Amino acid sequence: MTRRFQPFEQPGARWFAIEAHRPFLDDLAAGVLDWLGDQPPEALSDAVILLPNRRAARAFTAALARQSGDRPVLLPQVRPLGDLEEDEPPFAPGALGIDLPPAIAPLTRRFEMARMVATFRPDLASLRALEMADALGRFLDSCQLEEIDDLSGVAGLVEGELAAHWEQSAAFLDLAVEAWPKRLAELGLVDPAWRRARLLRLLADSWTANPPTQPVIAAGSTGTAPAAADVLNAVANAPLGCVVLPGLDRELHSTVWATLKDNEQHPQNALWRLLNRHGVVREAVQPWFRPVLDARAETRGRARQRVLNEALRPADATSDWRVAIRDLRAVAAAGGVAADPIAQGLEGLSVVTVRAEEDAAATLALMMRETLETPGRTCALVTPDLALGRRVAARLERWNVTADVSSGQPLARMAAGRLVDLGARFIADPLDPHALLGLLKHPSVRLDLGDVDLDGAANALEHYALRGPRRRDWPKARRALLDAGRPRDDGKPASPHTLERLAMAHSLLDRLEALSAEARAPFAGGEAAPDLAARGLTGLIEALAGQGAWAGPDGEAAAALLSALIEGGGSLGALTRREFAELVRDLLGEETVRTGGANQPRLRILGAIEARLVRADRMILAGLEEGVWPNAAPTDPFLSRPMREKLGLPPPERRLGQTAQDFVQAACADEAILVHSERRGGQPAVKSRWLWRLEMLTRGADAEATPIALARPSVQLEQARAMDAPVRATPDYAKRPAPRPPVARRPRVLPVTGVERWVRDPYAVYARYVLNLRQLDRPGQSAEAIARGKAVHKAVERLSLSWPDALPGDCEGEIAALLKEELTRHGFEDAAMAREAPLARNCARWLAGFELRRRARGVEIHVEEQVAMTFAAPAGPFTLTAKADRIELSATGASVLDFKTGAIPSAKQVRSGFAPQLTLTGAILAETGLSTSGPVEPEELTYVRVVGRKVPGEQVVRASGAEAAELSRAALAGLKARVARFDLPTTPYLSWVAPQFMGNFGGNYDHLARVWEWHVVGGEEGEA
Repeated sequence: MTRRFQPFEQPGARWFAIEAHRPFLDDLAAGVLDWLGDQPPEALSDAVILLPNRRAARAFTAALARQSGDRPVLLPQVRPLGDLEEDEPPFAPGALGIDLPPAIAPLTRRFEMARMVATFRPDLASLRALEMADALGRFLDSCQLEEIDDLSGVAGLVEGELAAHWEQSAAFLDLAVEAWPKRLAELGLVDPAWRRARLLRLLADSWTANPPTQPVIAAGSTGTAPAAADVLNAVANAPLGCVVLPGLDRELHSTVWATLKDNEQHPQNALWRLLNRHGVVREAVQPWFRPVLDARAETRGRARQRVLNEALRPADATSDWRVAIRDLRAVAAAGGVAADPIAQGLEGLSVVTVRAEEDAAATLALMMRETLETPGRTCALVTPDLALGRRVAARLERWNVTADVSSGQPLARMAAGRLVDLGARFIADPLDPHALLGLLKHPSVRLDLGDVDLDGAANALEHYALRGPRRRDWPKARRALLDAGRPRDDGKPASPHTLERLAMAHSLLDRLEALSAEARAPFAGGEAAPDLAARGLTGLIEALAGQGAWAGPDGEAAAALLSALIEGGGSLGALTRREFAELVRDLLGEETVRTGGANQPRLRILGAIEARLVRADRMILAGLEEGVWPNAAPTDPFLSRPMREKLGLPPPERRLGQTAQDFVQAACADEAILVHSERRGGQPAVKSRWLWRLEMLTRGADAEATPIALARPSVQLEQARAMDAPVRATPDYAKRPAPRPPVARRPRVLPVTGVERWVRDPYAVYARYVLNLRQLDRPGQSAEAIARGKAVHKAVERLSLSWPDALPGDCEGEIAALLKEELTRHGFEDAAMAREAPLARNCARWLAGFELRRRARGVEIHVEEQVAMTFAAPAGPFTLTAKADRIELSATGASVLDFKTGAIPSAKQVRSGFAPQLTLTGAILAETGLSTSGPVEPEELTYVRVVGRKVPGEQVVRASGAEAAELSRAALAGLKARVARFDLPTTPYLSWVAPQFMGNFGGNYDHLARVWEWHVVGGEEGEA
């Protein structure tokens, strides 16, 4: 009869290990069941199994069910070692003889610490104090986990040679570590980290003094916290207790093992520290029960573990890599193994190098999807890069596959989180067009407007009040709606449909203003406590979306977040509306929601910590770049390395050793794929040190014997790229558009500005006047250059209309006032006006002199006057219109002036006909004249540039005297020839026939003409 596995028969401390290449939880479950033997099913129910975390506990329960098959077994008490409670097993009621105070809520702790920081540092803003409180919380957590209770005299750690800022940090810590325990005592609460460490310490002391009599197995933990390490020792020495270590390398060379004390980054360092703490030699650790596996797979797994641990050996122990490689081969040969142990270790291990994150996501998704083709086969993607995990999950959805994602989703990316964020932004700035539109169009919003349709009202408000320059307050938004309902410039009244839409927009605007006033009431004094602000935000959300806003996992998480903010936010100092919105956004980004809903449990996307002890048939390790995996060693903002060492805190590199062990555990799977991206965020990425060392070891082994190399499959990468590639091998780029609409549809009336566009880009004229497409302003559009030009034009117009003959006494002051008024009216806010006000004064000074000089000639000024002329053409009469900024009539002729705030056309452009605005206006004056005069010859064509900078303005005469009249006649002749040419049905409206102007005068219709394709990518520059 086969002897059963007996984990508790060895006298003294019982330490076991499961090698990294074996499935830890399956082997653990198999050993427990083999020990159970023929005992009754209930025999296991008294046993206690301690595992590192809840995910491992759930996975072990599943492994136990798989291993037991049809055998009925009552489950043992499986508990996470890192999340124990005194009223749950392994604690017996009253066994500890103490009731620990409850732990302070995380958000309340942050706010209380921020309040305390603000008392010591009153110069800090509330949000900055919150950041400092987070750093202080991390420091206290690390001290509490290391059971450093006496933190008094931290300032004494500073020595004279350290920088002054370390002295300031230590002085601050001295005050904080004294004040914080007092505040916790007032609240009757304790820190969560202290409570966990205290529970573990009480358990260790209790089990050391009174060892448990029931079977206890502590598995998978490396005892990084001192209290956890002592619990493991107590379990190992219990009558029916044992400890099972994960991934202990019992074959690592003794010289390397001896150096691990000073090598915090080595994957075996945590296990070395645990065994050394309790005086256990590595040779005393026994192998755990090993289920029968394929002999070849076992040999390959052991070789894999050997290769990885050799690759990750300390840097000062890599000088003899070639000797170590020869020794490995010699040992294998002495044992009768013909295969090369290095080559064996590399079997099933491959490296995939991709260009960037999107390449990686596509390739990883395809690898995971490929796994499903084999029934029962599992795959796990392990990466600390949460963004990459989300990309892969999104890519899997193309096959309607939802993987089990351990990291969940940030609440800020979910519907309820977005609603809360938009609500906070609405409170901060209710007329921010992007936030307001996002709020109104959120799928959960059901605002009751009576008989008014919300969607129609929102669309009307967007069209008439939110597009274009921002309206900074409610009266300005109402004025925009009123302006939209007034008669147009041509005298036509607004249509009934427009008036109906405006009425809907007014109703919505009134309701929004009321909601804003109610939600912003706590900020009546400019600032508010976060708890009061959170109450206002909650009321706003419920007014917009009702109780349905809190439905679903994301709604529940949002409700819990706001409840915590209401409960603990009073501790934080008063915030402005914008600071409150920023606080809410940060909190939403930090909150994670796990929704479940995986339809393919065989596929898992795990973080490095969640993947501990988890094994799948195919393990994909991604994000192997420096700064990602491994991440950079954390920095302590309060203590330097020497100060941390004196205090008894571990060095920052210790965490790198723990992540290295996670890497080795996962990479020892039968099939392991290591994925590295050459670029991250558009920047070159540095390959992970672990991958780099593995490649170096492989090259050294290759130089010592027959060729050996890491497998680098490219099939999935090529297939992933092929899936996203265009259907055609050669992209079918668009050709330059050449529409030929019927002559009857072609425009018969054009302004001179339209003719200028026609000369340069006929397609723009086709889109605007044939297709009747108008550019739609963006919400909150920041078109300062255009708005500045309009404001200057309007100010000069008002000056001429208000003082048509004699200028006012303080001409400069009047012009400056008009400019500032028009700039404000055209949407320039306070910050922009701080920049524009000095420019306006410079402009006013120059314009005052300009007006004096021009009017001294005794001219008659006409401002923004409409002129037009009609001439015969092959397809019928054609009308040319113009609205000149300014026309000055004198006894000898007319001067045409065009005011500019940007670049002015060159003389060459005017003469060649590419800038015909002034010349065609002069032609109209010569043919038909003004409404108050007959035809008049143009005698001056002038551009007036007004900028207000070092050269505040300039008057540039492009033509005068006979030349002005001649250029005007030539421009009119050119226009008539162009009209005749386009009256032919075969003449197309080509896009950008004058591409030299494309950079300075980009068209509003270039995306419709697909200019990028035919002009740049398609390679038609030569034709252009």
